Amino acid sequence: MASATSATSATSASVRDAGLGALLRHRAVHKLLLLALAAAITVPIVNAKWASGAWPDALTVDLSEPLGKASDWIIDNRDSHPLFLYFFGHVSNAVVLAVRGVYLLLLAAGWAGVTAAAGLVAWRVAGVKLAVTAAAAFGVCGLLGMWVPTMQTLALMTVAVLASVVLGLLLGLAGGLNDRVFRMMRPVLDTMQVLPAFAYLLPVVLVFGIGVPAAVLATVVYAAPPMARLTALGLRGADGGVMEAVASLGATARQRLLSARLPLARKELLLGLNQTIMMALSMAVIASVIGAGGLGDRVYQALASVDVGQALAAGIPIVLLAVVLDRVTGAAGERLGADRPEDTSPLRGWRGWSVAAAVTLAAALAARFADRLEWPTGWVVAIAEPVNTAKDWMVDHLYTGVPVVGGTADWAAHFTTYVLDPLRDGLQGLPWWSVLLIVAALAWVIGTWQTALTAVLAMAAIGVLGVWNDSLDTLSQVIAGVAVTLVLGFAIGVAASRSKRLESVLRPVLDVFQTMPQFVYLIPVVALFGVGRAPAVAAAVVYALPAVVRITTQGLRQVSPGAMESAKSLGATNWQVLRQVQLPLARPALLLAVNQGVVLVLAVVVIGGLVGGGALGYSVVFGLAQGDLATGLVAGAAIVCLGLMLDRVTQPTERRAKKGA
Repeated sequence: MASATSATSATSASVRDAGLGALLRHRAVHKLLLLALAAAITVPIVNAKWASGAWPDALTVDLSEPLGKASDWIIDNRDSHPLFLYFFGHVSNAVVLAVRGVYLLLLAAGWAGVTAAAGLVAWRVAGVKLAVTAAAAFGVCGLLGMWVPTMQTLALMTVAVLASVVLGLLLGLAGGLNDRVFRMMRPVLDTMQVLPAFAYLLPVVLVFGIGVPAAVLATVVYAAPPMARLTALGLRGADGGVMEAVASLGATARQRLLSARLPLARKELLLGLNQTIMMALSMAVIASVIGAGGLGDRVYQALASVDVGQALAAGIPIVLLAVVLDRVTGAAGERLGADRPEDTSPLRGWRGWSVAAAVTLAAALAARFADRLEWPTGWVVAIAEPVNTAKDWMVDHLYTGVPVVGGTADWAAHFTTYVLDPLRDGLQGLPWWSVLLIVAALAWVIGTWQTALTAVLAMAAIGVLGVWNDSLDTLSQVIAGVAVTLVLGFAIGVAASRSKRLESVLRPVLDVFQTMPQFVYLIPVVALFGVGRAPAVAAAVVYALPAVVRITTQGLRQVSPGAMESAKSLGATNWQVLRQVQLPLARPALLLAVNQGVVLVLAVVVIGGLVGGGALGYSVVFGLAQGDLATGLVAGAAIVCLGLMLDRVTQPTERRAKKGA
């Protein structure tokens, strides 16, 4: 018996030793041990020099004076310097003339001509179903009494998207054909896509003043990066065999580009166009702050007066424009990539487009001869009053005094007291070097030393800019918002992946929520939750949730059915299949959902500065309102660094896998 017991003990010990050895051989454990060793050496030295734990003043750079001088120089020379008179002035005039020309053309076509054109273009690209949807969408814009603002926004977006596409194509061609240019472009494009939209407005306003030129150019800067990035990726991903075959036929570099590279990259080019349109429309409301007019101005005015009905009436046309343009460009991409039988329709090719142009012209002329260019006022349906009545009822019955569960005001107060305040105080109470160590550990454990170094440098740059505490306040709001978003998003995504009916019901809801302007979310949450950090986080959750749900659902649905069937054949329950098969195999998609959730939450938390969110968002808004270049740009740069750090911490695995590590 004793010998048996000793044998069992020896076996258990060997198993433990084997498990411990396997654990010690794990790469993540190696990295943590190295970090622990580095911390043991550096922390006592750093703590001895900066014992307070606050970011040291000696490591802070004050940029207010040089940025203030730059701002003063721009203001003093805007009306006299040759750079403004002979370059920026001509750019401004060209933008004004282009937008005015498109707007007058839309007004001359009348509501009948524009609606017919939208439906017929959709018909030629995607078929009858989408044609009806497009025509109905423009009809709804008129029914809501927003026809003229819709045309103003459409004119501005047309010019901005065309300029963004041209600029993006040029940058993408340079990056796609030259490795050095691509390496130089990548960090610039990363920065431009993470920089909050508000941060673009201040320097543009300083140069061009308040008005349409500043709004268009800010939109171009914001919307061009996706086109540039996808163009470069499409050109660089061209099939090597095809390119070698074309080169072997003696084609010149220009011929190879026009006959092979660009045709092979058509899907990426259309995806870039799609993303550029979406980002330009998302900028429509934000650009209204600097005089863009149109639908965005109506939404912004509604935000100032907490008029939910008016905001919804102006927000719905933006959503409809986004949905129609998204569907049309998406259908065009699918047509390019699909193997379709030869079209035998008599209206194929140029004949169909000729018919579409003729019908559009006939509709426009009929409206002009009937003196019905403007949308008839008798056809307008006012929704602002009933929506505001419903909002008032919700505020009266849900804001406070609800038995047992409490009102929304109580929820906001509890969330602030028990979640946001402890998170903020905990982060701000940590020594600055410990924050850098935590960032390094998170980035290196799931990534490479390069991603860890980038994340640490980005976080350190925040301290150097002198906005350490404000950045940690913003970070606490992002962490809280992301946590809520992921819990809800993963739960809904898992449910949708297991039920096609639920997924089909959710799809139009997710489409609407993903295309609704960010400002629109702030209005109902302010009405229900009041002003403060909690409503900013709530708006961020609602804005980021659709992307997390969609990516989670798609990732779980793409798991191999064979792996799931094998698990079920071994007697696994549905819960075991989900936990042990689907979730591990869908890990890349889930990490992408986390990454997108972080980026989208950060974007709205910044805008939350308008409704009491404070921190970096307030600094950006304050800098724009006061024309304070130093405050606005420093806060914007800190947000870029924060976004870069969060991106590296949440999405390094895919990069590492691509390197074969």
